[in-house]
Amino acid sequence: MGGLGILLLLLAGAWAGLGVAWRPPKGKCAPRCSCSRDSALCEGSPDLPETFSRTLLSLSLVRTGVTQLKAGSFLRIPSLHLLLFTSNTFSVIEDDAFAGLSHLQYLFIEDNDIGAISKNALRGLRSLTHLSLANNHLETLPRFLFRGLETLTHVDLRGNPFQCDCRILWLLQWIPTVNASVGTGACAGPAALSHLQLRHLDPKTFKCRAIELSRFQTVKESALAAEPFSYHGEPHVVLAQPFAGRCLVLAWDYSLQHFQPKEELSASSVVSCKPLVLGSRLFVLAARLWGGSQLWAQPSPGLPLALTQALAPRQLLRPNDAELLWLEGQACFVVADASKAGSTTLLCREGPGFYPRQSLHAWHRDTDAEALELDGRPHLLLASVSQRPVLFHWSGGRFQRRTDIPEAEDVYATRHFQAGGEVFLCLTRYIGDSMVMRWDGSMFRLLQQLPSRGAHVFQPLSIARDQLAILGSDFAFSHVFLLEPNKKLLEPLQELGPPALVAPRAFAPVKVAGKHFLFAACFKGPTQIYQVQELDLSA
Repeated sequence: MGGLGILLLLLAGAWAGLGVAWRPPKGKCAPRCSCSRDSALCEGSPDLPETFSRTLLSLSLVRTGVTQLKAGSFLRIPSLHLLLFTSNTFSVIEDDAFAGLSHLQYLFIEDNDIGAISKNALRGLRSLTHLSLANNHLETLPRFLFRGLETLTHVDLRGNPFQCDCRILWLLQWIPTVNASVGTGACAGPAALSHLQLRHLDPKTFKCRAIELSRFQTVKESALAAEPFSYHGEPHVVLAQPFAGRCLVLAWDYSLQHFQPKEELSASSVVSCKPLVLGSRLFVLAARLWGGSQLWAQPSPGLPLALTQALAPRQLLRPNDAELLWLEGQACFVVADASKAGSTTLLCREGPGFYPRQSLHAWHRDTDAEALELDGRPHLLLASVSQRPVLFHWSGGRFQRRTDIPEAEDVYATRHFQAGGEVFLCLTRYIGDSMVMRWDGSMFRLLQQLPSRGAHVFQPLSIARDQLAILGSDFAFSHVFLLEPNKKLLEPLQELGPPALVAPRAFAPVKVAGKHFLFAACFKGPTQIYQVQELDLSA
């Protein structure tokens, strides 16, 4: 007996089970169909028949010429209890394809060429108990495909070439939550999971979140530094723009939905604009290569910033970096000096201004200062062109040398971050390998090396739930990394580069209006603002 004859016998048994006796075709039976009073089997129909009785209970479609199941394909026969498709060539099932079939209990879509099914294709099948999508060409299933199908007792997904990646994660999480037997079959890919049964996959091993940086806005003029701060509860950013001769303060414009200049401070050859908010007053330290560093402050809350002080003119001869730190409850700045005759200087607030408290590391031509806390005490890390980075700790009202960092020659700058209760360090090297280190309680130990090509910045950034780091480059693309929490290593995430990003010198994260942004200050091009977005790869 042929396959079709066997199918007819099976269907006859199914109809008998539904209490339906086989009867010869009657008046409304469509061409190429065999019908009883309540059931129909159609083979080779060029399209979906539309002449059936509205009381039809069972419909089987075999080798039809239908190319896709469109929305509302069965609105004319709302009483169906069983619907079967086999050996058809249609490849797509659209949203609401089975709309109106609120009594349907059995839906078998087997041995067809289906490669895609829309996420709302099964919407409205509130009586469905048996569903089979077996032996098709489905590589994935849309999330929430089975939403609203609380009556399901049997689901058969076997025989499909499922790609076991993030798109299938929702299915692995759904299977244990339903009171239905589910046949899932095996993975067809990727190669590492090929032939592994879906039911043996652990959803926890899937990494299905991603971070993407997309260009949002450009700010004219090049910059060497970008510093975020909060003032009156609103986020701001100040850019050090040496060629424009200013510190430019930017704020979010809620009506225009982008960043707008709010105030600018005249500061020729400025390399760093470091903000400090004390109560309702704002201060900005402008570290300048020539002409002396300056302190700008508000005469009183709400007024524009005004130049109020020349900072340590005999000690700060060629500043290269400035950092803010708090010592015993007192606000201080440390300015790294890169001249042979000057010295890195700690300035703390006394009365209306900031005055030298300590000279550090004279004659070493320091290029960078980084304030951090280790073992519950303030520390200061200085990088210079003449020796390995040196770590100081705060003791007896002064910074005292504690140790240097081994295996760290030719380090231009250092930046730290915390993750999992541990302290990590990103060390920037212009040529060679930049490095990631971890504090072990007595010194920093090497964890990871990353190739550097003209790097002046290796910046860790905490954005939303993620720890990122960006390694800049003057000669190639800059690289964005994501910290892998289990390995405590930085994994490649994205590349940023010309023509937008040219010779980056600093990166700064800003959150405003529920969105995350990243400022990228560039030495040879305008400052770029990127929007940081979270992608769900399982969608």
